[in-house]
Amino acid sequence: MNKKALIIVDPQLDFIDGSLAVPNASAIIPIINSIDKSKFDCVILTKDNHPKVHVSFASTHFDDKDECAEKLFTDHKLPNGSVQKLWPDHCMQDDHGSEFHPELDLNIDKLFIFKKGENPNVDSYSGFLENDKKTSTGLAEFLNKRGIEATFICGLATDVCVKFTALDSVEAGFNTFVILDACRGIAEDLTANNFELMNKGVTLLDTTELK
Repeated sequence: MNKKALIIVDPQLDFIDGSLAVPNASAIIPIINSIDKSKFDCVILTKDNHPKVHVSFASTHFDDKDECAEKLFTDHKLPNGSVQKLWPDHCMQDDHGSEFHPELDLNIDKLFIFKKGENPNVDSYSGFLENDKKTSTGLAEFLNKRGIEATFICGLATDVCVKFTALDSVEAGFNTFVILDACRGIAEDLTANNFELMNKGVTLLDTTELK
């Protein structure tokens, strides 16, 4: 039987009811808890873990509160020429908002946590690679060492961190699945996002189809 991993992406308070809350995000917690973890050879939790000053925070680039608020969710050109989307301060190291949701069941055998976004100068969406597409979190290497062939991905948000985790999973050579009912997205309409995932080789399913 092929070895498989469950990857739960960023089920953290800031993404659920905090500074960067995804709509209806709390609904995924009981769904994720209901997944039979014994069917997986390992369970991965990814965690956004930013320093207090981070390139992705609008507050890092604008001191004026009104200007900072105005620039939220816009693209900002950095001195190195790259473009960074600006977000509210979120998931800062040792901050309450970075913690996992308290109702998430963490009493799981073979549970491992992979942190991302710790470099103040590089953003990170994917659980596999930082946004520079060069710096590895070590997740692919970890899974390969354990003989994992398939990844099943859920969490937050469908159209940001789940999406990029899934795409990088495909690129890393894993047979990749996204569990849609155990995800929530930022956008109201995720049709284009889901078509992109399928076109890149990701299989979409829901928890009733897990075997």
